[in-house]
Amino acid sequence: MTGFRCAVASRERGDELAGTASTVRSFLLVEHAGPWGADALRDARLPEGLGEHLREASRRNRVRVLLVRRPGRRATGGPVRVVAARAAGPGSWLESASLDGLADVRSLDLAALGAGRSLGLDRSTASLLAVCTHGRHDACCTELGRPVALALADGPHGDATWETSHVGGDRFAGNLVVLPRGLYYGGLDPDSARAVADATAVGQVLLEHFRGRSDLPMAAQAADVALRREHRLTGLDDVQVRGVRVDGDLTAVRCEVRGLGVRDVVVRRVPGEDAHQLTCSARRASTIPRHEVVEVGEVNPDGS
Repeated sequence: MTGFRCAVASRERGDELAGTASTVRSFLLVEHAGPWGADALRDARLPEGLGEHLREASRRNRVRVLLVRRPGRRATGGPVRVVAARAAGPGSWLESASLDGLADVRSLDLAALGAGRSLGLDRSTASLLAVCTHGRHDACCTELGRPVALALADGPHGDATWETSHVGGDRFAGNLVVLPRGLYYGGLDPDSARAVADATAVGQVLLEHFRGRSDLPMAAQAADVALRREHRLTGLDDVQVRGVRVDGDLTAVRCEVRGLGVRDVVVRRVPGEDAHQLTCSARRASTIPRHEVVEVGEVNPDGS
């Protein structure tokens, strides 16, 4: 690697991973071999008007649309795979279909998906591993993400692995999102990515690289990760968020913790002090806010 790299700088600073997952509940993945350009829906070679349609529909309905491809391969025509996923804790779901062509993506009901309703595609109980390799968006994503995607593809998790366009958090490359649960991981290399895939296959979370759950606000992600780290809880549903109350810079997160009962976690959003270049192509420096757990309280059975 040459020149400034945001992921290298982030690791040298020791940026905290917990509480940094993008906040997304509904995902639509569309197979497209690329090139994707800097902004996938704007710059990729999609049928006339489709990119703008997806950009507008995704904004309006709060759906993250990602372009995906199989690692190391280029499409040669034929059916287009689409995947719809809803991140909702134990109620998460994933469904997929093969369409005749990209133009047929326009017929998918993103309003329904954004509201958590099925698109009527084929349901699957398997997890999907989406590795960000969007190098035109940020160099770190291809330099650190591509080896992760290729390593996963060349192994027992190959059928579950896709390369994807920008997922958020370039400075945490290599980034991987587990769907449908919306589990974000960062700072991965091929070995740690294999460990994530192995943990996913048995319904576990790998704490060392866990950024958070995308269906939770960032403060609640930080509370979830803090409880998991303190008690070494790695099961997918070992911590379930039951309520979130925001009061200025403080967020109270009520969590049901397996084997421990209910805990109230108070998280403070702490503004950053020093400004840093947070992506490889950023034209100005920005501060990095963080989430700090300030209190964990036990809740009695009567709710007090």
